Amino acid sequence: MSAEVKRKRWEMRAEGGVGPLRFGMAPAEVAEALLASEPEARVGGPYGQEDFPGGVKAFYAAGKLVCVALDAVTGPQVFLAGFPLVGRDPAQGHQFLLDHAAENGNWVLYTPDGSLALTDLGLLLRSQQVGEALLTRPLFVKEEWFESQYYRDHLPLEDAPGWVPEYPFPAAP
Repeated sequence: MSAEVKRKRWEMRAEGGVGPLRFGMAPAEVAEALLASEPEARVGGPYGQEDFPGGVKAFYAAGKLVCVALDAVTGPQVFLAGFPLVGRDPAQGHQFLLDHAAENGNWVLYTPDGSLALTDLGLLLRSQQVGEALLTRPLFVKEEWFESQYYRDHLPLEDAPGWVPEYPFPAAP
């Protein structure tokens, strides 16, 4: 049985979020929605980050869920117009997003690390190094964060190729 068959399938949430997670949830609500008694790890840094089983990372600002990152290998699969966003070739993923944006009038944004976002969908497609390959790993972000220069430049960048953490993290304006 292939990994793709075993992978959970999640849907993007129109109101913001993905799968059972919606933006604004408290950490306890996220754990409950993921059927986990607690995260596998809590990571320090500019955002509260919790890593859960099944390739799910939750990021919090002011104690509320603002971003969900899915692992390219172990994370749930999410589709956009029938295209699988998780674990794909990044060039194919970027081309799909550009085509989708052209057909649907989505707003496109390239982030400082070269990732591509459809801002009105709250979707950021990053690359993750897996052995010798790069694979796509989507981040689902509060749409408002793409509207702010500050937040656009300081999106959670863990695992982004070439990223070096900026600590201490600058204060929000």
